[in-house]
Amino acid sequence: MISDANTADVVIVGAGVVGSALAQALVPSDLRVVLLDQQVEIPRYSGEVFDPRVVALSPAAAAFLGRLGTWPDILQQRACPYLGMEVWDGEGNGRIRFSCDELHRDNLGYIVENSVVLTALRQSLADLIDFRAPLSLTSWTQIDGLNHLVLSDGSTLRSPLLVGADGAHSQLRQMAHIPVREWDYRHQAIITTIRTEESHGFVARQRFSHLGPLAFLPLLRDEADAGHFCSIVWSLESAEAEKMLALGDEDFCRVLTLTSEACLGQVAWSDQRFCVPLWQRHARDYGYAGFALVGDAAHCIHPLAGQGVNLGLYDARILAAEIVRAKQRGVPLQHPSVVQRYQRQRQMHNLGAMASMEGFKHLFGNRSPWLLSLRNRGLGWVDGQLWLKRLLMQAASGEI
Repeated sequence: MISDANTADVVIVGAGVVGSALAQALVPSDLRVVLLDQQVEIPRYSGEVFDPRVVALSPAAAAFLGRLGTWPDILQQRACPYLGMEVWDGEGNGRIRFSCDELHRDNLGYIVENSVVLTALRQSLADLIDFRAPLSLTSWTQIDGLNHLVLSDGSTLRSPLLVGADGAHSQLRQMAHIPVREWDYRHQAIITTIRTEESHGFVARQRFSHLGPLAFLPLLRDEADAGHFCSIVWSLESAEAEKMLALGDEDFCRVLTLTSEACLGQVAWSDQRFCVPLWQRHARDYGYAGFALVGDAAHCIHPLAGQGVNLGLYDARILAAEIVRAKQRGVPLQHPSVVQRYQRQRQMHNLGAMASMEGFKHLFGNRSPWLLSLRNRGLGWVDGQLWLKRLLMQAASGEI
């Protein structure tokens, strides 16, 4: 273990959910970890005010956070399990329903505010690693097997392994000159919190149409909450999204009620709306000797299945395991095999998830009457195949 104050075993740039989870996973290894971020404060929400950014954590992601010791803190703050899922074609009659009882599970996952997950991780990390913020990276060079970093406060760091967990517009990925395959969906996701006339019943709902998917994700304010709050993610063409943002609250709720086919009755209230441009990105490489990318820095996926954070947490889990393995076997952390083994395990899985989401998008974005009939019959057929539904849920849960 390195003890020099200006030298670390691992430096992680980006203290979001994925970067913080990676740092937490490395705590038992006795490696010296430095975590850097440009922001210190985490916004706090309570009562009827929810973080507009939520994550749909799969059982595998929740289990990983459990092994890190952060899951009890997340549950103590607030998290909403979803016990069922309903997906339907808004331009036909095709529908698939998933139930945890039918699939012999306690739940299908959890809807959790991003700030809740991050707060729990940061609290777990307190006094266990060297967390430095607000700081940014000024320069980075690799010399004699070490990463040499100059930070915005003028301080320097040396490390055999540098990890970029700094998001979709990763500064480190750009500094490393790693090419990215990307395309603009020309859609924006409207995100906000709504209150509905009827209880969500702990069911996640998603309606597909050629305009874009609309998801109602159940939220739980506290133990006494009757389940009338949902987070929405509504993907629309940019021009249409701007129109929705310009509507008054009452008109927006009315349009949302119609678009959702009043699946939870009237949408009675909407919080402030935010718009997020939608891109798909995938780095050609997840790093090289002494440098690795994780989470959105390596890949961004369409939000229609809520898999983005889950994929990032799987990255963190595998990279941490490879770092610990190298340490146990006396392999230098800057050895190419560390990042190569991580990339082999994660790249194909991430590409498969991205291809699946791209296929769904094109399937439901096509207005061909022939394809409409085919996909509705297909949805109905899948709904009747319990073995296939179990397989689909295993894939969505991160089990395969």
